[in-house]
Amino acid sequence: MSELRHDWSIPETVALLGRPFHDLLADAQAVHRAGFDPNVVEGAMLLSVKTGACPEDCAYCPQSSRYDTGLIPERLMPTAEVIAAAQNAKAAGATRFCMGAAWRSPNDRQVEQIVEHIEAVADLGMETCVTLGMLTDRQAGRLAEAGLDYYNHNLDTSPEFYGTIITTRTYDDRLETLGNVRAAGIKVCCGGIVGMGESRTVRAGLLVQLAGLDPHPESVPVNLLVQVPGTPLHGVEALDGFELVRTIAAARIMMPKSVVRLSAGRTEMSDELQALCLHAGASSIFLGDRLLTTPNPGDSSDHDLLDRLGVSLRVSSATLRPEAPVHTV
Repeated sequence: MSELRHDWSIPETVALLGRPFHDLLADAQAVHRAGFDPNVVEGAMLLSVKTGACPEDCAYCPQSSRYDTGLIPERLMPTAEVIAAAQNAKAAGATRFCMGAAWRSPNDRQVEQIVEHIEAVADLGMETCVTLGMLTDRQAGRLAEAGLDYYNHNLDTSPEFYGTIITTRTYDDRLETLGNVRAAGIKVCCGGIVGMGESRTVRAGLLVQLAGLDPHPESVPVNLLVQVPGTPLHGVEALDGFELVRTIAAARIMMPKSVVRLSAGRTEMSDELQALCLHAGASSIFLGDRLLTTPNPGDSSDHDLLDRLGVSLRVSSATLRPEAPVHTV
């Protein structure tokens, strides 16, 4: 397995991203095989439990109240509906259930409502993950008491490019929340978005920030921008698919023990591109036909693709740990 490092530089990472494609993928696949079964992926499901009316100005997000995207805001979902969705996710092969609420930062009453969701989903034998915005140290501690497994809080992009995408929350705000989550003993799910008009150097800067976290995030989602009409990033030049593959390969090499998740944007990818991303080191996908408010391929499409590749879904949350990969025949 690749050496665990937290001192990657931007020039070094740019050079890694720019290596000859086949050499880069060969090294990434070798690292991947050292820590994971290459023929098994984690299936997760993501549900928007509170939709829209977010005060932030993230330029990619249809849930921002600042943009006219046609999205209809919805209140926090009752626990019974969350349980039903989690049961369907489990039946579809998901072992992790992720819940997202469009808040800048929840208040304590809202955190208690989410605690009910977490405990109910955990009772189904699934791993739990939530993304709620910024958290105080006390709120992170409360989620830890409830048994939350993962907290998602993406860095989105590099510090240098961040201000062109978001102005209502600073990079340090994001790092502070990650610190609160880590201090509470909750596993960290943290990644970013590519295809927002950034350069390769900016993508390198994001990877440097992620790999600089000590310990590395246990889960690293790599999202391809989903362009939504009405958002400022609608119409930005599409990212070359090979750049996405290179980003995943570099993430695998730089964070060898992390679960790298091929996340948003898969409806815009060919089956061949998705297969390359899995070969480059992605070890998790989101199942279902929605990711919060944007489209996802859907269970039948995903199962068909995995079957054609000879790849299976992990059968339980007990098999998710990289230090004890599942090997199937």
